[in-house]
Parts: sequence; C-alpha cells; structure tokens
Amino acid sequence: MHVLATAGHVDHGKSSLVRALTGMEPDRWEEERRRGLTLDLGFVWTRLPDGERIAFVDVPGHERLVGNMLAGVGPVPAVLLVVAADQGWQPQSEEHLAVLDALRVRHGVLAVTRRDLADPEQVREDALARIAETSLGKVEAVPVSSVTGEGLDDLRAALARLTAALPEPDRAADVRLWVDRAFTVRGRGTVVTGTLAAGTVRVGDRLTVASDGTTVRVRGLQALKEDRSEVSAVARVAVNVHGVPADALHRGDALLTPDRWLATALLDVRLRGDLATDLPRHLVLHAGSAAVPVSVRPLGADTARLTLARPLPLRVGDTALLRDPGRHRIPAGLTVLDVRPPRLGRRGAGRSRARELETVTGAPDGAAELRRRGLVRRAELSAMGVPPPAEPVVGDWLADPGHWAALRRRLGEVVEEHAARHPMDPGLPTEAARRALGLPERALVQALADTAPENGPRLERRDGRIHGSSTRPRLPHPVRAAVDAVRADLRRAPFRAPEAHRLAELGLTPKAIAAAVAAGALLRIGDGIVLLPGADTRAATLLAALEQPFTTSEARRALDTTRRVVIPLLEHLDARGLTVRLDGTRRRCPPPAGATGGTGGT
Repeated sequence: MHVLATAGHVDHGKSSLVRALTGMEPDRWEEERRRGLTLDLGFVWTRLPDGERIAFVDVPGHERLVGNMLAGVGPVPAVLLVVAADQGWQPQSEEHLAVLDALRVRHGVLAVTRRDLADPEQVREDALARIAETSLGKVEAVPVSSVTGEGLDDLRAALARLTAALPEPDRAADVRLWVDRAFTVRGRGTVVTGTLAAGTVRVGDRLTVASDGTTVRVRGLQALKEDRSEVSAVARVAVNVHGVPADALHRGDALLTPDRWLATALLDVRLRGDLATDLPRHLVLHAGSAAVPVSVRPLGADTARLTLARPLPLRVGDTALLRDPGRHRIPAGLTVLDVRPPRLGRRGAGRSRARELETVTGAPDGAAELRRRGLVRRAELSAMGVPPPAEPVVGDWLADPGHWAALRRRLGEVVEEHAARHPMDPGLPTEAARRALGLPERALVQALADTAPENGPRLERRDGRIHGSSTRPRLPHPVRAAVDAVRADLRRAPFRAPEAHRLAELGLTPKAIAAAVAAGALLRIGDGIVLLPGADTRAATLLAALEQPFTTSEARRALDTTRRVVIPLLEHLDARGLTVRLDGTRRRCPPPAGATGGTGGT
C-alpha cells in the first residue's frame, strides 16, 4: 500500500478529485457534505493500474484549518497537490506548499483541476515553477476534470509512476504510529487510526502510549477496512487496543514500540526559513500529527533550542515545522539535531552550543554523537535514533575512546593523590573514585581500573578499593618500629602469633595492621592474627613431612603453636590448596605437582 495526502487551496476540488479517483466519499461528517467544505481529515483508497493500492488522506484547505491539514500531512511521504485551472495559485496553495517544503516532502504529483472550466496550461506552468523551488522539485502535472472524468486515467498513471519511485520504508523499524483519530467501537473497545510510516504492527503486540507510558495490547488490526494479522509500512491502519479508554487518546499522541523511544520536551534544531533571531518567542511545533506550543531560544543564525509544552517521542533526524497561528504563516521548517541537549546555564553557553552544532547535520552519526557525549548508554543512543558505533565498555555503557582514555588517566591521578594523602591506607574506595570522576555507576570505575593504560600506573582492584600497582602503604616511623618488633618476635617463634595485648602494647591498631599487611610486612591469616610473609608456605612444608593424614593436634605440635593460631592457619592453608580437609579433625597435604599415586609396579 502507498499513502498520499492531498494539499491545496480551499474549494479547488481536492475532495471531489479523490472521490472521482476512488468512488468513495472522503468527507466523514454530514456538515462537510452539506456545506461542501472539508473540515477534518478524510480517508479513501483505490487500486492503481499497476495493481498497487493507494490511500489518500484528504485534508481541509481553509486557512483556519491548517492545523488539521498538518496532522494529515505530517506522517505521509508523498502528496497530491491540487490547483484549480479557473482560479490559479491562491493563498492556501502557497501555505500548503510552504508546509510541504518545511517538512522536506520530496515526492508528489500536481493535479490541475477544472480543466472543463478553463485552459489549465498557464496555471500548470505557474504552479510547476513555484513547486520546483521547494523540496518537491520537478513533479509531473496532470490537468483533470472531476466532473467530466477527463485526465483521470492520466492522473492514475502518474500516481502509479510516483508510487513506484517511492523509497522502500523500513519495515523492521521501531513503531511510532501518530494518532489522528481515537474512538470507541461497540463490542471492540478503543480504536485508533493513523499512517504507519515505518515498522510493522502485529496482533498481540504490546505498544506504549507516548503521552503517559501506558502499555496497551493490540487486539485487532485493519488496513483499508480489511482485517489483518499484521500491517507493515507504509499503510493507513486502524488499531484496536486493549488497556486504555478512547477518551485518554487524542490526535497528536502516538503508539510506540516499548522501551525504544525517548519522550523529550527539549530540542536543539536546525532551521530552514527565517533566521533564528527573527522568530517569535512563542510558536507551535508540528511533528507527525502533534501540535505543541513551544518557546524558542536562538542559538546561532540557523539553530535554536525549543522548549515544548509537553514531551514528544522524537529522534535525531526527524523533520518538523514551526507555525505562527496568529499570522497564518510557516516561519521555519526544522531538523532535529539533539533530543538530549546539555543545559545552558553559564554565560555564553548559547554561543558555545551554536559553534558545537555547526557541524551537526541531523543525519544520525553514532561515532560523532558518542564523541560529543563521551559516555552514554547504548539503549539511550538507539532511542535517540542513532545507531551505536561500538561495543559497550561495561554493561550497556558506550564510551568514546578518547574520553575513556582521559578518564583512565584521571583515575590513575586520583588514586595516586589519595595514596599521597593517606600513606597507611592508599587504596581509593570505588565509590570515592566514582564521585571524583563524576561517573554514574561504580561498574564504570571498575572497568576503567581493569583497562590497560596508554601510559601511567597500572591499577588493581582489591577489597572494594582501587590500588596503584606502584603504591604500597608507607608506614610512619612509629608503626614501622612496632611492625619490626613483631617481626623480631616471629623470627624467634614463626608460628606463635602475638597476642592482642602485645599488639596493643606496641600501638598496632587494626588500621596499622592492615597497612602493614598491604605493605607486605606481615601476613594476616585471621582476625588479629598475623605471621611473617611466607609463613603459610613454610607451614605447609612442615606438615607435608608428617604421616598423612594428620590431625589438628598433630599440626599444632609440629608447628609449635597454639590452638588460637593453628585453626585459622589450617583454614588459610585449605583456602590456598596447600592442605585438604578430610573431616572434622583430619587433613592431608596434596602430593607435589607431577607426582603420581600408587607403587608404579605392574
């Protein structure tokens, strides 16, 4: 299916033309048919000579109804522009063309209606010249008469050529169905209609309502009044949803693929049209079928920041336009550059931001976006409409290589600074490192510590702290003297760990002992129990000489120590694999590496 919107001045025959092409009545309201004036969007369809089906979104042409016209044109990729031969180019012809140009619509056909009332050639040439100066460029033009039927076959052929040249939609894209109608059907419940510009909707899908985050389930689908199990873009679609009443949905809302979109009320945009400094402070943003009041803050000559009255699900590269309802004009079209822009708090921030945006085109560029942000979640980047350019550094976090290297250097500096300030406790707590670097998660600090540096110190993670590989605790003289006294005691009796009162007498607090252990001066085998470094290996050698297996008492006597020391020492040896516990009292030493069991006989 293909979908086109109509455009053109009021009373130039848009509705009559699509009625003649399709045999269907586009005016849905009795008042519209009575007055012969389209007030709201109409929807009709037919089959072209090549067999393709084509649907028309018929829009009102009156100047007071441009808002309704924009709701119909916004999501549609092509247009049937109508100008009457007996009236020629008119004000709403100009405004509708300005709308199409602002939205960067590039595909269309011109129909010069009422060829039975006036020679269409002069109007045709004038309209083509005006259209050629817009995003539509060169289009086919067909003179027609809805009354006599002249030119209708030529118009159908032109429409077939147009639709054959339209770019293929992305049917695997995330769904964003802009709602143009919401109503209740007896026995079915809530139904919304819209133009599906990309993606695929299936019965049973879960979708999210953009305005409030409600999750709804797709109970049924119709396209051109035919029941379908799935509908792919581009298509006019009616979606029967469960989970929300019809009065909670309105034109300008949207149904979205869950967890794939960001709702934003702050945009940085590039303008096409009036200079940013010439724009009124307050305008209306039209995007999709939505119309939202915005305040405009100029940044550069063609860039501005928009603050929306309510959030919309927009992405980088989206096109939209700004309308001045009071003056009935379109001052600017726009392309979305950033849906998560930085705050502009300090003086001169606006000018700085304008310079930053000079090279941003609106074409999604993952590497460039990551360079600007430094660090961003992959899911958030995708939701902005930007393809992730790399694999995460940890979890879902992406990092620009240059920014990541700078963070790694800074982490090394912070660890060294902490070690200099706290010589007895040089390990920097992970949380302190996170705060110092301004990172959102501790996992990022841990990943940085594990990253090999381009230059600078290597880092190690131990006990929830980050240590520099070249930094060991530097023990103050009193602590060093106390540790030396303990070491002298242990050299005389290697497995008789000093009692708590001896440690207290020497002034060795738990913090001082921890520093001595970290400095490699002592070996801690249990709470308040320290030996010389290497004592565990020496103990294993002595125990291996015993008859195997051996008991705890036998180990205590072999090591000439106390039960207070031998039990944590044996548990330490178990943990290192130097002994193997067999039951509650017995252990054995494993054979040396490479040794084999048995006698070796045959």
